[in-house]
Amino acid sequence: MTPHGIETIDPQALGQDELIAEGWERLAIEAEVCLRAARKLDIETARVPPDFPLFLADYFRAAGIELEVDEDEFVQRRRVKSASELEGIRRAQKAADAAMGVARQLIHELRGGLTSEQVRAAMAAVCEEHGCELSDDAIVSHGAQSAIGHDSGSGEIGRGEPVVVDIWPRDKVSRCYADMTRTFVAGGGAPPEELAEYHRLTEDSLRRVYGALKAGANGRKLFEVSAEPYVEAGHPTQLTKEPGTVLEDGYFHGLGHGVGLEVHERPFMGRLGDDLLAGEVVTVEPGCYRRGFGGCRLEDLVLVTEDGYEIITDFPYEL
Repeated sequence: MTPHGIETIDPQALGQDELIAEGWERLAIEAEVCLRAARKLDIETARVPPDFPLFLADYFRAAGIELEVDEDEFVQRRRVKSASELEGIRRAQKAADAAMGVARQLIHELRGGLTSEQVRAAMAAVCEEHGCELSDDAIVSHGAQSAIGHDSGSGEIGRGEPVVVDIWPRDKVSRCYADMTRTFVAGGGAPPEELAEYHRLTEDSLRRVYGALKAGANGRKLFEVSAEPYVEAGHPTQLTKEPGTVLEDGYFHGLGHGVGLEVHERPFMGRLGDDLLAGEVVTVEPGCYRRGFGGCRLEDLVLVTEDGYEIITDFPYEL
């Protein structure tokens, strides 16, 4: 038994050696070993998540085990965080705050032909110091790159450019993530007028969402609230675009998502929205962009409570 009370069964104890010696293919061995584990546990029927491997489902069903896809069975028990998960998320967010501070300093100072890659490496080193790991594709996108969804960013950062920094460290103990985004002006000077407008609208969006965020609030309704400042200013959003068109400017993404053992998990806060539960951890991340120029996104990590919220992120919004 493991310290968490989970029994592990070694594949060797289920005949893996014999299957290899008999010349079975790798996937067939995996399927057969899994089937033998199910037989050992007397499993005759099971609920599985939507992403359960198809080759295993086919193998199990051929062997007479009934499988039913049930998303809620797996989603609902993950949504409200345990005490240990929340502790891990807080540790990861402390690492994110510290790493973002280093990124801000480097981007504002803008010395020696600073590149996205150098900022990313510096942030990863800070996360390691805090017992966390940072993905190699953490976002440090500058200039026009910052208007392209999930462009990791590359190359030398130019003075006066917008720089969107989006990082999601994972705590090594709990394996839980944090997630945050801030936007900076390279060189630390006055922002271009267009970026200043995007930043003002995005802060307004956050304020409006926080006025409505609490347990029971619907993610779709919160998304609609978050879009209001952009719509009022004449920028396109997912809610106002022509059906069937791909939105590449304005507020082209949803408001946020759950964070925990995965960096993107339920609940959703977008055109499809869940009712929020007390104890969930979600991102709140509105933004506005224009192709060829760049954009602004501000993202907080938030604990949902019965009567409101707690912002776990501890970092200013200033450009």
